[in-house]
Amino acid sequence: MTLAPQQLTGQHGSGAVGELWERLGRVEQRVREAVAARRAVDPDPDDPYRGQYLTPEAAARVLETRDAFSPVPAYGDGSVVHGQAPPFSEGGRLSGLAERFGLAPLDVELLLVALAPDIDTRFERLYGYLNDDLTRRRPTIGLALELCGLPAAGSGRFRFAPSAPLVAGGLLEIADAERPLLSRLLRVPDRVAAHLLGDDETDGRLRGTVREAVPAPDSDGRPEVPRIAAVLGTGSGLVHLLDRGGDPHGLAVAALAASGHRPLAIDIAALAAHPEPGPLVRALATEVRLSRAGAVLGPLEALAPERPEGARLLGDLAEALGGTPLIAYGKKNWDPLWTADSPVTVTVRPPGPEAAARQWRNALAEAGRAVGLPAEHATADDALVASAAAYRLDAGQLRRAATVASRLAALGPRPVAPDDLRAAVRAQNGAGLERLARHIEPGVGWDDLVLPPGTRTQLTELALRARHRETVLGQWRMRPGGGRGRGVIALFAGESGTGKTMSAEVVAADLGMELYVVDLSTVVDKYIGETEKNLERVFAEASDVNGILLFDEADAIFGKRSQVNDSRDKHANMESAYLLQRMESFDGIAVLTTNLRANLDEAFTRRLDVIAEFPMPDARQRLALWDRCLGPAIPRDAALDLEFCADRFELAGGSIRACAVTAAYLAAEAKAPLHMDQLVTAVLQEYRKLGRLVLESEFGPWLRKERAPARRG
Repeated sequence: MTLAPQQLTGQHGSGAVGELWERLGRVEQRVREAVAARRAVDPDPDDPYRGQYLTPEAAARVLETRDAFSPVPAYGDGSVVHGQAPPFSEGGRLSGLAERFGLAPLDVELLLVALAPDIDTRFERLYGYLNDDLTRRRPTIGLALELCGLPAAGSGRFRFAPSAPLVAGGLLEIADAERPLLSRLLRVPDRVAAHLLGDDETDGRLRGTVREAVPAPDSDGRPEVPRIAAVLGTGSGLVHLLDRGGDPHGLAVAALAASGHRPLAIDIAALAAHPEPGPLVRALATEVRLSRAGAVLGPLEALAPERPEGARLLGDLAEALGGTPLIAYGKKNWDPLWTADSPVTVTVRPPGPEAAARQWRNALAEAGRAVGLPAEHATADDALVASAAAYRLDAGQLRRAATVASRLAALGPRPVAPDDLRAAVRAQNGAGLERLARHIEPGVGWDDLVLPPGTRTQLTELALRARHRETVLGQWRMRPGGGRGRGVIALFAGESGTGKTMSAEVVAADLGMELYVVDLSTVVDKYIGETEKNLERVFAEASDVNGILLFDEADAIFGKRSQVNDSRDKHANMESAYLLQRMESFDGIAVLTTNLRANLDEAFTRRLDVIAEFPMPDARQRLALWDRCLGPAIPRDAALDLEFCADRFELAGGSIRACAVTAAYLAAEAKAPLHMDQLVTAVLQEYRKLGRLVLESEFGPWLRKERAPARRG
């Protein structure tokens, strides 16, 4: 069945295919004339191989059917000599294609000859007849030149060279490379044919690698967008966005849209991992130029530095795009060896507090409307926006977090709460850091801490610094120069069990973040240089996660540098020197804990923002710890004397918690309320575990009572 022109124009509009239909009509006229000329010299129709090819009579019957592209406008003798063709209609897809790919009029005619079988099935049989081989139902290069009135030995054959616009641009594919040039078949890729017929769907071969991106609703108000859009219009159109904590992907998409281009986001990791990326690169370059698009490529750090083919892929892509806008982004500085042209580099910094608050309000309002929240519930007040001040998210993560928070609120329905926002932000954290550190979801709060006022003040300052670092370090630039990051580093020093890890968990809960405890067994390596590589992976992953990085027993890897006596000392010092530099450029939040502060290198102290000392608790604090560790649920004997325990037993909070748990097990076995005998037994076990002397002056009569059953036994 042959499509009539009204079917196509009715579906896509006359502007999309009208010009194409008119030009294909001219191709049909030339095919008719070629068939007529071939019939005049055709051999005897009584050929015994009749049926294996199209006979003159069969060709006549095909030609007697109605014209697929009628009416055919008068066009001289129907031929094109030396590239002469009628002018294009302004604004048509064919003319736009010729402009974007730099096609000469002859190129367009050759493209139409190759395209005809994809529009009308009659051309398959006619081309088979003209090829004298019904199995070859597409035009050969020789036939295409003949239909355009060009000699086979003329300059027209060079329009099919690999560097010619038709082939280099991906508009024509040439098959049968083993055959002579004139016998090779021509094919128009399906995506090119679909585009000329009015279809703007992205090439199916690019699924999973390329997606159409949509700019954020509030992107027009961002001051960086006009600047990036202006840079796109200069030179090669190659731009590098150097990510320093901002949203380079969102800015790239917005800048392309503002400059009139369709933003296509490329998953560079998927492209590099493809077993045959070359055809994908060519298909991508064709797609970009077909749809007046621009490419967004990144992040560049996804290209493994140990695999140079990734860098070559970037150069191949830039060359294939050939001046089409390409925006690459990432935390890596640009390597001039990647591409022939050097890009214009634009540094992307985090948005200020006001801009971040505006993004949250817009995203929550949009997400609230999408999930059906009432307008008053979808409006973010100042307290809700302030609760998100410590988070660092790009535009995509922020919109996804706003959607999750709005869906949680819609279960009420109720307004979005800070807890909804915190849960939604935690859902945006990647799993990369969990492979390198132990993940702890905070389950404690400030009320669970029993600490001296000075220590508590230091913890509050740590939370304050984490919450307002974008204002102080970013907007006010209070830490300029030297490659310093925007991280917050704290040291918790004190004896074991004094609450250092728990305090880090409380700070994480206050900020609505997760806690990641670095497992030294996965970091420290006996081979030289491997420990630094493992730590670099930890720091890199932690910079992209809204969480707190905890180095427990930090003196194991942050120890003092020593005098070099052998190669082991030299490499240990190199490890400490690396950590000194890396901590200063860190952009996240890290807490170091140590039982022996004197073992830490003094150079680390200058790089610390907060130092919190955790002393042993006094009697009053121990009483509060006993009461909190036992909790309100366990039944207590009326004679339970917690003041005696707090006054006599000088234990840290961790040991008190261990004693409380042991005593609770004893009470559960006795099926009776907890009494002093069980509590003292638990304390004796803890003393023996710690290797401490058991003195009667501490235990008093409870020690004699405890020993009496042992003597009787």
